[in-house]
Amino acid sequence: MDFTTTYMGLGLRTPIIAGSSGLTKSIGLIKRMADSGAGAVILKSLFEEQLVQDPKALSEQDEMYFRYPEVFEYLDKFPVEDGVEAYLNLIQEAKEAVNIPVIASINCISATEWTSFAREITKAGADGLELNIAIYPFNKNVDSQTIEDTYIKILKGVKENTGIPVSVKIGNNFTNIYRITNRLDEAGADALVLFNRFSRPDIDIQTLKPVSGSTMSSPQEITESLKWISILSPELKCSLAGATGIHNAGGIIKQLLAGADAVQVTSTLYQHGIEYIGKMIDDLVAWMKKFGYSSIGDFKNLMVRNEDAAALERVEFMKKTVGEVE
Repeated sequence: MDFTTTYMGLGLRTPIIAGSSGLTKSIGLIKRMADSGAGAVILKSLFEEQLVQDPKALSEQDEMYFRYPEVFEYLDKFPVEDGVEAYLNLIQEAKEAVNIPVIASINCISATEWTSFAREITKAGADGLELNIAIYPFNKNVDSQTIEDTYIKILKGVKENTGIPVSVKIGNNFTNIYRITNRLDEAGADALVLFNRFSRPDIDIQTLKPVSGSTMSSPQEITESLKWISILSPELKCSLAGATGIHNAGGIIKQLLAGADAVQVTSTLYQHGIEYIGKMIDDLVAWMKKFGYSSIGDFKNLMVRNEDAAALERVEFMKKTVGEVE
């Protein structure tokens, strides 16, 4: 069976990428992922705040820091030099330990001078860089155009400072996902990851206090990325990776059928263990044998949407609504 695929210009032996998480900050765990069959690994994110540890600059950059000054106390415990040096060492050690692509990750919110750090990531030997851009749309004075433009500025700033492939991981809360993905593609993104999973706050009705919701995704959450990958895969030049809600081989198969080049898995590795990657590959083999496929290329893109997506979405909604009335 041929499981190879190409993602952000990198050759992957399998389409399964271990997503950025606490599991990808340890060389021992990264080795286990490679041994289990992962095609690539995204290292745990380094935060922009760790690269620009200047309270005045941060507060001018985003008013949220006025509301959450404890961020500075957190950063004081982790000196910039320590965080940056440790991260560069992690890249170097991971590259020496495994023979699969090692992709660095930066969680960022602005296009400031931190983008020059991409040079250091390149020098450390990373095969690629994932930009986990997390701009929260909670400021009524910031319009959607400004948020989109910031994404483009971050991408271009990083691309100017590195020679390695760059992917962008985005959320699904844009006013027009079709527009922002096309803009990122045109701006030079080598891949897009759909979608980021932001915090899911909840409320404890006994204590009347806000609490954190589940940090793990559920299989039901796969549908949003499936829809958009099936719409965008025929349109964009860059690679696409499905993320969030991919818990088993079935989820992987669906994403590939929709046109994804690879998938990122995280929650299922926490729930079932790193070696579950091997189980997913075995199940993928069984499915491919059942349908007579010998390579991913035999069935990838079979379920892309070639129709007018807006019209189809409208018709599907009408059918559902009319059905409920009847």
